[in-house]
Order: sequence, then C-alpha cells, then structure tokens
Amino acid sequence: MIDYKGRSKHIKKLYEQQNALDESIAHQMMSSEKIAFATSQWRMMWRKFIRNRIAVIGGIVILLFYLTALLANFVAPYTLEQRMTAYSFLPPQRVHFFTEGRFQPFVYGLKGSRDPKTLMRIYVPDPEKRMPIHFFIHGEPYKLMGLFPVSTRLFGVEEGIVSLLGTDAQGRDMFSRIIIGSQISLTIGLVGVALSLIIGAFLGVASGYFGGWVDNLIQRVIEIIRSFPPIPLWMALTAAMPPHWPPLRVYFAITIILSLIGWTWLARQLRGKVLALREEDFVMAARLAGASDGWIIFRHLIPATFSHIIVISTLAMPAMILAESALSFLGLGLRPPLTSWGVLLKQAQNIQVLLLYPWLMIPGSFVAISILAFNFLGDGLRDAADPYTV
Repeated sequence: MIDYKGRSKHIKKLYEQQNALDESIAHQMMSSEKIAFATSQWRMMWRKFIRNRIAVIGGIVILLFYLTALLANFVAPYTLEQRMTAYSFLPPQRVHFFTEGRFQPFVYGLKGSRDPKTLMRIYVPDPEKRMPIHFFIHGEPYKLMGLFPVSTRLFGVEEGIVSLLGTDAQGRDMFSRIIIGSQISLTIGLVGVALSLIIGAFLGVASGYFGGWVDNLIQRVIEIIRSFPPIPLWMALTAAMPPHWPPLRVYFAITIILSLIGWTWLARQLRGKVLALREEDFVMAARLAGASDGWIIFRHLIPATFSHIIVISTLAMPAMILAESALSFLGLGLRPPLTSWGVLLKQAQNIQVLLLYPWLMIPGSFVAISILAFNFLGDGLRDAADPYTV
C-alpha cells in the first residue's frame, strides 16, 4: 500500500528547503549588488586584477626589474667597463651556498690553461682554493642613482673573480653589464611610451571628438606612417643621425624616433573609444552647460579613457624594448660606451661565438622575460579595466 501521507511530507520538506535556498541566493545577490554599488570602480578594478595570478606575477617581475635598474651599480659587483683580461670568456661560475654545514656562499678559484686540441682557453675549478662571497663589500666607487657617491656593493669577493653569468672577450662581467644595461633598455621603453601617450592621447581623442576634416587628416597621417615597414623606417631614421653625436644625444634621439612611430596604435584605439563616448549623457550635459571643447576633452573624455590608456601603454612597452634591442643589435641604435641589452646581444652575431660561448646570449633571455611580464601585466589590466564583466 502506498504511503501518500509520508510522500507528501517528504515533498513538502523538499519544497521548504528549495525556498530557503532561493532566499539565501537572493540575499547573497542583493548583498553583492549593494557592495558593488558602494565600491568605487578603481577598487573593483584592483580586486579583479589581484585575482589574476599571472598578471600579479608579471607586475612583480616588472617591479623587480625596475628596482634593480634603479640600484644597478649597487647590485652589480663590477663596473660597466672593468676588465679582467686574465678571465676572458669565462663561463658562468657555480656558486656554493654552504661551507661545513653553515650558510657561507663561495666560489672556487680558477686555473687557466689551453686545450691542447682546440687551443681554446679553459678554466678548471681549484677545490683547494675557496673564495667566500661577502655581502655589502667595498668596491669601485660609483654614484648611487646618479646622485650619491658610494663604494659599497651588494656582493663580491676580496680576491679573484665572481662571475655569475660569465665574461666576454675583454673579461668584463656579463652579470654587471646586463644589470647596468637594463637602465637604458627599460627606461627607453618607459620614456618612449610616455611620449607616445602624450601624442597618441591628444590626437586620438581630438580625432574621435571633432570628426570631420580633423578626423580625416589625423587618420590619413596614421595610415601613411603605418604603411611603412617598421624596421626599414627605423633604419632610415637612425641612419640619418650624425655620426659625431655624443651617446647621450643618440639615446634621446632613438627615444624620440620610437615615440614618433609608436603613437599611431594608441590614437586609433582612443578614436574608437571617444566615438562611442561623445554621444553619452555626461558629454551632452557638459555641452549644454556651456563647457568648451578643451574642458570636455581634458576633464571628461581623457579621464573616461584613462584605464584604456593604461592598458595600451602597458602593452606598448614590449614593442619599445624590442625596437631598441633590434636597432642596437643591427648596429643602428645605441653604440658603446652606452650599454643596453641590444648592444650586448650584438656580441652574439657570430655563429662561432654562439657555439663556443653561448652565455653571451643571456641578455636575450632578459629581453624575453621582460616582454612576457609586460604582456601578462597588460592582459590582466585589460581584463580589470572592465570590472563588470565576468
């Protein structure tokens, strides 16, 4: 016999549980809507950004790169041009971290000799000679951040050599040259993107806001610049620089050239954004209130596209770093005594050098890591720029 009474009680209990669950979900949705309504857009963007672990890692890597570049002379154990001819083409040394069970980093001494078959210079570690690595050691004097004369370095040895990434043909420490060279490679991207932002933001917003002949003129200029292949155009502009210019002037000239070419993408992106924003209610209200075009552009449209500008600038940084590295690698960009990652990579143009001394390609890995970090950060910022999407 079917127990209809027990079944009805079971169905009623399930119904009550479902109602309680629906009320809980509705309450949570209302609470989240209240929180979202009370939270500012910047805070929502920050919360969404920190949930993206890859973007956070990319941001940390970039922060470490720039912090190291700022303190490059302190971090580097040797100066940029310090030559140790007795250790030319020294492979990267292995660092041992413990001595007799306690933490004391050291490297072994080296015995130099010639390979009887290839006549190449080889280095054999001497286990009988341990050279401890000291922290905050006295070294060659330099100016910290270009301002304060000091002589303390992060680490070093009192005798011999410690070369974490090997040396070049003249016995110059590759680790020190890469760290100090990062100052130019990273700042040329930073300064170049800043100039591109100024040009691209102004022309892009003006093109989208005014329209008409202003829009047509700016867009035709953009199309003419983008129609040229980038590398031949860079080569032509850099080759036009006088060869007698000092290195500092060449550095600023390269930065300006990269900026004059790199603003077009930002201007195109902002034009499309402003075309959609100029018909919004807040822009119409500003016009009816008697606001001038300059006031609307600088007080309303540019702040409204600020998150978009940040994302585009972050994604443009790798292109600037690659452009400088490519020009310097081809011998058309920065030249010694200025040192950048591209200048260091120029040493590895010979296939024989790559086969015999592969550590000279290590600056390329720093270029790759920085570009990946900027791309990860840019993707995270692009997702966080629209915090209302899932």
